[in-house]
Amino acid sequence: MSSDIIEVYSWATPNGHKVHIMLEECGLPYRAHAVDIGAGDQFSAEFLAISPNNKIPAIVDPNGPDGAPISLFESGAILMYLAAKTGRFMPASTRGRYEMLEWLMFQMGGVGPMLGQAHHFRIYAPEKIEYAVNRYTNEAKRLYGVMNNRLAKSRYMAGKEYGIADIAIFPWLRSWKNQGIDWVDYPHLKGWFDEIAARPAVQRGVEVLASQRKPLVDDKARETLFGSTQYQKR
Repeated sequence: MSSDIIEVYSWATPNGHKVHIMLEECGLPYRAHAVDIGAGDQFSAEFLAISPNNKIPAIVDPNGPDGAPISLFESGAILMYLAAKTGRFMPASTRGRYEMLEWLMFQMGGVGPMLGQAHHFRIYAPEKIEYAVNRYTNEAKRLYGVMNNRLAKSRYMAGKEYGIADIAIFPWLRSWKNQGIDWVDYPHLKGWFDEIAARPAVQRGVEVLASQRKPLVDDKARETLFGSTQYQKR
């Protein structure tokens, strides 16, 4: 086994695709290991050892900062680590770095959680709760508006250069239909989205593990993701 290969434990979700895209953009050698979250793979002792919050993705880099292996969970932390490892997709200046990080945190604290809730209540919830559907659809539209306003005056989320904030946000917007979004309302964001989608590394990244993902149509998979299995003591 090559000591240079980064082991990626992931699934074909927006958070997984962030890391897949980053690895493709950086040209780093990696091996993707499927963690089927509908089947409960995320609760295995082996996965919990590197991702104690039982969420994908997680990585193990055999060649860490001090030459020793390092494991990381949380997609935002992984993006920051890979940016530091390669010296890419993060500005060198202190000001530029924090401008990139504020938009990365915007994704981690807002775009991901809120659009995830929109997906849940609009698509996966066993009963349609009008209040919840409206709340999270409206929040999705608000967040899209924030991004559209930003991109009216900036080519990329954090300024002139493509970076980890763009990589983090893009996969979440691929499900815009499920979020109740009409692109006509967000022309600047749509232009950015189309530009990112055309990048070869992005196209490769969103295909990683995609063939293994199945629709969440069976009750067992839904229970594993959203029911009591999620809350068992481990």
